Amino acid sequence: MTEITRVPLRPIRKGSLGKLWLGVAAAMLAAAGFAYAAMPRGLEVETLVEGTGAAPDIGQVVFAKYVGTLPDGTEFDRSQPSPLPPGLFPDGTPFPLEEGGGLIPGFVEGLKQTREGGTYRIEIPADQAYGANPPPGSPIPPNSDLIFEVEVIDVMPLEEAQQRFMQLQAQMGAQGGPEAAPAPEAPR
Repeated sequence: MTEITRVPLRPIRKGSLGKLWLGVAAAMLAAAGFAYAAMPRGLEVETLVEGTGAAPDIGQVVFAKYVGTLPDGTEFDRSQPSPLPPGLFPDGTPFPLEEGGGLIPGFVEGLKQTREGGTYRIEIPADQAYGANPPPGSPIPPNSDLIFEVEVIDVMPLEEAQQRFMQLQAQMGAQGGPEAAPAPEAPR
């Protein structure tokens, strides 16, 4: 015959059960906080001034004024006044939105979340910017997040922008200027 050894169960003291549940809840909150802090950040686009025009997409050119800074506030880039003749092109730097184009992926994705006429703050995590390989000679350290304040002046189809560039080249050739004026390059 088998005999079972009895272990006497002691009653839980009054108030101990509540303390146990409080401890479990605190541990769960701490674990959730650590998990949130360890979660990789994504691209963030904050609207400073709401735009009312079209939202840009792949196959379009965004004309914008911008200031690029590091998280500590150090400015590393700024748009310059457009060398293009007024009237033929909108003011601002042209950014062609193309798959695999020369712009950093986070900047393209950020521009796609803006609207013509608006001003935005685009925070790009390092893995969507230059990562460990910033441009040589730039003030951007490896694995740095980037912040851009961007004013979207105009959005136009890529084909229309190319036609206008060809028209500008033809005008410059007719005026005795350089035979083939290259299209201005956007910052990369």
